Amino acid sequence: MTKRNRIFIGILLIYAAGIALMLYSVVADIDPRYRESAEESLVETSHLLASLVEQDVRTGAIDTARLGPLFKSLYARQFNSQIYSVSKTRVEMRAYVTDRQGRVLFDSLGQSAGQDYSRWHDVGYTLAGGYGARTTRDVEEDPRTSVMYVGAPIRWNNEIIGVATVGKPVTSFGQFVAAAREKIIYFGLMSVVGVLLLAVIVSVWLVRPFGLIADYVRYVRAQRSLNLPRLGRRALGVIGAAYDEMRDALAGRNYVADYVQTLTHEVKSPLSAIRGAAELLQEPGMPQAERQRFLANITREAGRIQEMVDRMMELTALETRRSLDKVELVALKPLLEELAGAAQDAARLRGITIEVDAPEDAAAEGDAFLLRRAVSNLLDNAIDFSPDGGRVRLSLHAGERTARLQVRDWGPGIPDYAQDKVFEKFYSLARPHTRKKSTGLGLAFVKEIAALHHGRIELGNAAEGGAVATLSLPRVTE
Repeated sequence: MTKRNRIFIGILLIYAAGIALMLYSVVADIDPRYRESAEESLVETSHLLASLVEQDVRTGAIDTARLGPLFKSLYARQFNSQIYSVSKTRVEMRAYVTDRQGRVLFDSLGQSAGQDYSRWHDVGYTLAGGYGARTTRDVEEDPRTSVMYVGAPIRWNNEIIGVATVGKPVTSFGQFVAAAREKIIYFGLMSVVGVLLLAVIVSVWLVRPFGLIADYVRYVRAQRSLNLPRLGRRALGVIGAAYDEMRDALAGRNYVADYVQTLTHEVKSPLSAIRGAAELLQEPGMPQAERQRFLANITREAGRIQEMVDRMMELTALETRRSLDKVELVALKPLLEELAGAAQDAARLRGITIEVDAPEDAAAEGDAFLLRRAVSNLLDNAIDFSPDGGRVRLSLHAGERTARLQVRDWGPGIPDYAQDKVFEKFYSLARPHTRKKSTGLGLAFVKEIAALHHGRIELGNAAEGGAVATLSLPRVTE
């Protein structure tokens, strides 16, 4: 068995032990709670009986004459009360009355008349002015015969002259306790089984995070000295990586389905154009000029599909990365100047001027190649949407913590309906000078690069006209 499996099984066993301990404590607490509830009811009933007896007191003497017929009639009543899952068919309450010496004057069961009960807590404590209650077994060796008793004082002229005690066998509410225990244990075991099944299913998908934790433990062991900030950053990195892998595992199926569906939709148009041109080329007697035009269409649409597939594979590879493989200090002003020089030839064909406005340099940590690709995409878009003879401006604004790279054009700007769609995959606007659309993956590519560099990309319209793209990156200061 691997170390990961042992850890996983250990966690499940700890969970099961915790649930078992919780169930044990809850089940063990049920009986005392039911006893407390029953005792509260007995307190009220005993005071009701004491008040009834006080109605027949004459010159300090207790008269229990009417209690005998009352309880005889009570015990003879026939009924069937369905209390949830428990059926109750007879009265189990018992009662007795004592005088001020604790001698029994009346016993509803007819067994204790004349006996001295002053030694029992319910009688002795109540005669002394306190709260009297007790639980006593009818059969000493059998705990199932326990009876709870609660006494209430019988008063005459503000003097305690006797005690009215009401009793209830524990077995009368024991069936409620047993039913509650069975239900709690049943649902507890069902929840344990459900959680264990869920844990096993999820573990099949998410076993890798345990490996990340093991990697972190090995990293800690390899450290020569204790550096809490460095270990903390490493731990956060491990937790972040585990979260990312869990998210990818759960969302991967939808992610692939969305990609396939979107790509299929985008490829339909160029495939239809290729198919139509190929069918027309099969017709006899087509002029050579027309034949060349249709061949050019096939070549162009095939190139479009190839570009779309290449860009999508590049974007997919970028989206699966959660951190940069290569991090270096990148000077941003030279990067803008390099890209502006590289794009001069393409811009010159349409008479477009590229300006660089970078009064000071700034540096950011990241992958220089990816940053060049991001700014190059923004620059290509700006050139495509600029009018002939227009201009494009690359500018660098260095703040205290952030460096902002801006690419500005003076073209038609972004229509209102496209403001919230420009970063969606495969969404593209037609270029003004060609009326053609791109693959629609460039800005999504830039967005992923910005996220990898802990930055952000924004695209909007400038107040004076045209569009402005802003790539914000965390700045590194000396």
